[in-house]
Amino acid sequence: MSAAASPTRVEESHTVNAAVPSWKLMLTLGLAGAASGLLIVLLYTWTLPGIEAHKAGILRTAITQVLKNPARSDTLYLVGGALTAKTPPADPSAHVERVYRGYDAQGAPIGYAIEARGPGFSETIRLIFGFDLRRQELLGMTVLDSKETPGIADDIERPVFTSQFAGAKAPVVGVKASMQNKPPGTIVMITGATISSRAVLRAINTTLARWQPLLEQYERGGSH
Repeated sequence: MSAAASPTRVEESHTVNAAVPSWKLMLTLGLAGAASGLLIVLLYTWTLPGIEAHKAGILRTAITQVLKNPARSDTLYLVGGALTAKTPPADPSAHVERVYRGYDAQGAPIGYAIEARGPGFSETIRLIFGFDLRRQELLGMTVLDSKETPGIADDIERPVFTSQFAGAKAPVVGVKASMQNKPPGTIVMITGATISSRAVLRAINTTLARWQPLLEQYERGGSH
């Protein structure tokens, strides 16, 4: 009986000895993870300039739209609680807020393009609008980024909604489509997407309440 059992014990011993040590498995997994991480970093670094250039192009187009095709636009930076046309020192860790001032062909200021954002029905809505400080009117509005419900709420990105902001009085006021004798300068909200519509109006009004004193201070200072 012992002679018959011997081959089995030899086979079991051989199987155990042939097993891959756990440290080798851990090392292999660690190296594979490190290689994958390095590849992701390299890919991100390689594509980042193109992504940033694409975003900058979208922003330039949007500024042109909401300022009604200005002859030129200058960037103003918020530094130390005041706006300045001087470019602040480069600091990769700092995000400097900014607005854009547009001018006509004769060099007269048209208004300001200001970014705004606020919580929508699904996620944050990011937009930009043009504002005529002297007339207290909006010049236009376009949505830069939104993930609202397709087919209904994404109408906030379409001319049926965005075209209403040209000439709208600040602060902007929304009214229902069913309302009779709508006051001039008001915004008709999208039926079935009032949350998204209100989110846009709230983002604009909140942003204006913060930026308007800064814009007035900048113009009183005689900066151009």
